[in-house]
Amino acid sequence: MADRRPRLVLVCGLPGAGKTTVAKRLERELSAVRLCPDEWLAALGFDLFDGAARDRVERRLWQHAQDLLASGAVVILENGFWQRPERDEKRIRARALGAEVELRFLQVPMAELERRIALRNREPGSVVLTTELLRECQSQFEAPTPAELDLFDPPLP
Repeated sequence: MADRRPRLVLVCGLPGAGKTTVAKRLERELSAVRLCPDEWLAALGFDLFDGAARDRVERRLWQHAQDLLASGAVVILENGFWQRPERDEKRIRARALGAEVELRFLQVPMAELERRIALRNREPGSVVLTTELLRECQSQFEAPTPAELDLFDPPLP
């Protein structure tokens, strides 16, 4: 794998879709660097719902990801990527750095998201996400279209 190109993997989906599970598996399989804003926010003592802190952390992680890509690494960002402009920005910039770019879209039915979130809410120390907040997230989510998905590189085997 020493001759592989740098690669950016964007993990896209709503809360409860399995982004972290997929990202951790890919981290092992691809010998990648995984960057998770939620983990950084929690480690730094920020409220996960603090929009200003999230914005600063995500910007810093994106700068770090670009540095890693420029050095030839495989980087996984599990920001959720709810909006197409953000996905476009990351794809275009990573390609300018010579990286392949992959989008892992985790599409999960709302009933299953609600079930998973309810289970996660029972875990000690978890950040409770209500059904109402999950539905609000869904209303803000712009799912990738087939045409958009075609703009990305296929997943590595």
